[in-house]
Amino acid sequence: MEKKYRILLAEDEAKLATAIKEELTRVGYDVDVAKDGLAAEKLFQENNYSLALLDINMPGKSGVDLCRDFRKSSAKLPIVMLTAMGEIHDKVEAFDVGADDYLVKPFHFDELFARLKVLFKRIDTTDSQEKLVYEDLEIDFKQKSVTRSGVVINLTSKEFTLLTLLLRTPERVISKQEILEKVWDLSFDTGTNTIEVYISFLRNKIDKPFEKKLIHTKPGFGYYIK
Repeated sequence: MEKKYRILLAEDEAKLATAIKEELTRVGYDVDVAKDGLAAEKLFQENNYSLALLDINMPGKSGVDLCRDFRKSSAKLPIVMLTAMGEIHDKVEAFDVGADDYLVKPFHFDELFARLKVLFKRIDTTDSQEKLVYEDLEIDFKQKSVTRSGVVINLTSKEFTLLTLLLRTPERVISKQEILEKVWDLSFDTGTNTIEVYISFLRNKIDKPFEKKLIHTKPGFGYYIK
């Protein structure tokens, strides 16, 4: 691993936290462990992290609350939620507060490594580019910023990723399935309206304040920028 990544792991199960840290350290990551939500919050305030792994159910402060607060401070920090619960509503709640991915315990470490690799590759790929521009809309990857007609637009990490996907191939209709795979790393439709919710978030920020609308829907097919 050429680039050194520092990970914040918030997990109250001591044996599991130790095992995860050992495996991540073995493959080259630096890992700080917090045994509860308040300790994780303190570490986050004191250090700069490349990624956060947050257990949903923790004493002191839940992973969902941590995710919501972390996202306010860092729109682009990759956040992966860890939980023993596998219900759809738990996944949706995690995504709605800004999580990038979700792993249900118990999981194989190879799956965890693969998820982290995807998230870090996504960051490194966007960092290697400078800008995407269409009409008066601009994404600046170095500054991690989005502007329209010179107005700065604050997006969450998931909104930023979704907008980037749409803007890479403007005027091409992108299906819900492709969005699920490339933005949420899911190979199946959860049956929820998560994508519609995030498209609505983007429209409120990208289109609503401006006269010309850029984000469009092709019913039954997907979404596109035009």
